Amino acid sequence: MLKAAIFDLDGVITDTAVIHFRAWKSTFDEVMRSLKGVAERPFEHDADYVPFVDGKPRYDGVSTFLASRGIELPFGEPSDPIDTMSVCGVGNRKNGAFLDIVESGDVPVFQSTVRLVDQLRSEGIRVGVASSSKNCRPVLRQTNLIERFDAIIDGTDVPRLGIKGKPAPDMFLGVAHDLSAAARNSVVFEDAYVGVEAGKNGEFGLVVGIARNGDTAGLLARGAHIAVNDLEELPLHEIRSRFPD
Repeated sequence: MLKAAIFDLDGVITDTAVIHFRAWKSTFDEVMRSLKGVAERPFEHDADYVPFVDGKPRYDGVSTFLASRGIELPFGEPSDPIDTMSVCGVGNRKNGAFLDIVESGDVPVFQSTVRLVDQLRSEGIRVGVASSSKNCRPVLRQTNLIERFDAIIDGTDVPRLGIKGKPAPDMFLGVAHDLSAAARNSVVFEDAYVGVEAGKNGEFGLVVGIARNGDTAGLLARGAHIAVNDLEELPLHEIRSRFPD
């Protein structure tokens, strides 16, 4: 029986994935320029953001992308200033760029996801959020959505709880626990490769991939049971049909 639904934030609830990419690109392009000739091409969406950064905790994304270019920086400290040439410094620079973009205007929301959340809640199915973003709660507050969710685990909770980020299933399993639901009785909604892999690794009853860029095949290959371009294509009765009573 379906008892819980767990949503990623960026690219699933809010259209902030494009904002994250813009912030990462401006940050990494600046870092590349400062390292003079270490990389010949700028940071790109399909070649760099999707495989190395999307869905990962911020500092993991910095390390993974830089490693793909053969660059190794000291990890540093989370308190590093944004001009520090360390993994933490670069990650903090990106976060500042992201917040500047968010604060400059409204955060776009996928209304089809909000409608599904409301339908789930109306039928007594508890809903939560598992997001690698450390800005998850501020974004949900700004969009007036935070009260809709019964449990949230985000990037700020990972070190406090001593759990691993995606593709480890820890965040999703933690939210399912907080929702008093077993993984087999829960559905996960994700748009990132590592998020889909996390749902698969946690053996969730249903993993739904949302291919905002049309890459349904990539999400299915990484463990999604269903892949759609938007949740408007997936009615609640079809989700329920995957969970026989």
